Amino acid sequence: MCGHSCMTSIAQSSSVVVPGAHLMAALVGQRDAHLRIIEAAFPDATIAVRGNEIHIDGPHAEVVGRLCEELVVLVQQGQHLDDAAVRRSIDMVKVDERPSRVLTDDIMRGAKGRPIRPKTAGQKRYIDAIRANVITFGLGPAGTGKSWLAVAMAVQALQSKQVQRIILTRPAVEAGERLGFLPGDLMAKIDPYLRPLYDALYDMVDTEGAQKLLERQAVEVAPLAFMRGRTLNNSFIILDEAQNATPEQMKMFLTRIGFGSRVVVTGDTTQVDVPDGRSGLIGLERTLTGIEGLAFVHLGAGDVVRHRIVADIVAAYERAEPVPAPARGRSRG
Repeated sequence: MCGHSCMTSIAQSSSVVVPGAHLMAALVGQRDAHLRIIEAAFPDATIAVRGNEIHIDGPHAEVVGRLCEELVVLVQQGQHLDDAAVRRSIDMVKVDERPSRVLTDDIMRGAKGRPIRPKTAGQKRYIDAIRANVITFGLGPAGTGKSWLAVAMAVQALQSKQVQRIILTRPAVEAGERLGFLPGDLMAKIDPYLRPLYDALYDMVDTEGAQKLLERQAVEVAPLAFMRGRTLNNSFIILDEAQNATPEQMKMFLTRIGFGSRVVVTGDTTQVDVPDGRSGLIGLERTLTGIEGLAFVHLGAGDVVRHRIVADIVAAYERAEPVPAPARGRSRG
């Protein structure tokens, strides 16, 4: 990456030249906080800053040097480096991913003007799969951005006139409270089930913009049962919480897809609430493997972008109750 910065390696040492004091300040963080995070991740590496150069010694000098190169590119492109971004970059470089490609992929601008981007390599594979396929299954635990990124991709497709409408749907599975006991008419009863999709939509286009889209029916929100008998053309359709669809509902939904449409199905097979555990998502990958234009992307604890403790909790559950599934991040199309 010469022209941005230059890295040289001799045996087990590396040097990264940072072009500019302001870039160095962003790279090392306040009171060298980012350097401490890097040193904690690579305890056998010795990192020293000398003027505009970072010198690394140790068995992982080359990897740390490559990490610093990537972080320099990020700050040069205007990325704000915080502790979470540094940690995610470390995770990516360790598995030979390039943070400068993952963290700079702008999907769209959100309601407050901030860019909507993937934050992990798994999320990048997920949005790339959505771009490349007619149907994409995003499978993984809470906090991995499955629904949020799907809504972002849907809004981007609507704004760029790739589709004429967005359809957001979820199974209305009763968990503790029966629909009949909830107040209001049918839409009021199903609203709690669809609230997470509304929240994601508000993040993208703000409350007023979302209301306008709903009023002119550019965005439709409905329970899965309402999909029966329809053919959905020129639409971006998101089926959320798909693990709570029965096998019959899943088949019904997948056969509604018409011309010019794109579909994202999200779910977490460890959170099945459907009666008798008859989830239409479990075992579906084996059934649908080999169909052109269809991809499965698996996200895991490393893709959780909520508070770090959420990732630790998810990882603990994965260790305690391993779920038979293909390796994380694997996609097929």
